[in-house]
Amino acid sequence: MLDIEAPPIPAEHMRRAGRDLLSLALIDARNRTLRWTSANEQALANSRWGLGPLAELQPCDPPLWALGHLGWFQEYWIARNLQRQQGERADPRATRLASIDPSTDACYDPARSPFDVRWQLQPLDLDATRQYLVDTLETTLDLLDHAGADDDSLYFFRLALFHEDRQAEAFAALSQTLGLPMPWLPAVVAVPPRDPLVFPAALWPLGSNPGGFSFDNERPVQFEPVLEFEIDAQVVTWDQYAEFVEDGGYDDPRWWQTDGWRWVQREGRRTPRHVDQLRHGVLVQRFGQTVRVPMGQPAMHIAWYEADAWCRWAGRRLPTELEWELAAHQGASRGFRWGQVWEWTAGTFRPYEGFQPGPDTTYSPPAFATHRVLRGASFITSERMRHPKYRHFLRPERDDTFTGFRSCAL
Repeated sequence: MLDIEAPPIPAEHMRRAGRDLLSLALIDARNRTLRWTSANEQALANSRWGLGPLAELQPCDPPLWALGHLGWFQEYWIARNLQRQQGERADPRATRLASIDPSTDACYDPARSPFDVRWQLQPLDLDATRQYLVDTLETTLDLLDHAGADDDSLYFFRLALFHEDRQAEAFAALSQTLGLPMPWLPAVVAVPPRDPLVFPAALWPLGSNPGGFSFDNERPVQFEPVLEFEIDAQVVTWDQYAEFVEDGGYDDPRWWQTDGWRWVQREGRRTPRHVDQLRHGVLVQRFGQTVRVPMGQPAMHIAWYEADAWCRWAGRRLPTELEWELAAHQGASRGFRWGQVWEWTAGTFRPYEGFQPGPDTTYSPPAFATHRVLRGASFITSERMRHPKYRHFLRPERDDTFTGFRSCAL
């Protein structure tokens, strides 16, 4: 593996990246994966990683399986895909070339190994997994060097890159959950207080325009009317969230939806996940260390249920996707700041009207109607993934990832 690090490229440019930039980014993403693997090598030697019931409580893939799946995903959609030059027009059911390892389809294909059986599988061992990651990338880079320069020809290379970037953040969340070290750790900074912003009524193009790369759930673009609204300029901080906790927010069912109140009772929550203390400063567990963080830092590891309850207590509400997207585009010069934590929105994850699934049908459709939408990015997110049109989605009880929220006036 080449010991290089790609320069930070804005997401808008990365979605239109040509062969040379894509090659650097793919190497950078795989190097990041392998650095994380090396940092947690001892833990990875145990394929179950001592997770026990965590796998059922917070849906996560077996770490060794997730690593092998990255190599499989890249090989399946690029090296083995005879229709890769057709981009999204490729038939996902078309016959594939054989894998360099005949055991990989049975283990790593999500259609053949759904989540509830992955913990019973026997993936490649750590050394074999590492070699599989190296070999599949070498083949990918060679094919990229001979690929066309149009969007169709580059679609699967871009898809594989962003798939690995998403998984890098999932690995970071797993490290946080289990108290394991991170080989790279950007800083989380305190958020300066700003007054809320008011945006006038408008007609906004929700979703991504044609050209370059976009995820299937971002399309097709549609113009949607939005009424005048007031939205926080920054995400809710620990200082703000602590007031809800100290006011007995976790003991009062008035602020919680029915499912959320059941979740609070079942989990026995009285503070957000990883918080040891919320009085006179915030003590949190961060990658295996107890640290004191400023009250002005964004509240983090917040479930959708908690974000919604805080808003009800504060007499506010979560923003819609439409409001968030408009504010992110039009509010930058006015102090609208995003990118420290993923931000919950009010909406349930649903397809836009006219939605057509991409070739990877295991991505968006299975989550429709059951997941909630997050927008923005977190401090862990790669720069090339930080796009204001990107729709992240999780179940409302998930609090293991780097999630927070902002609010709107009623």
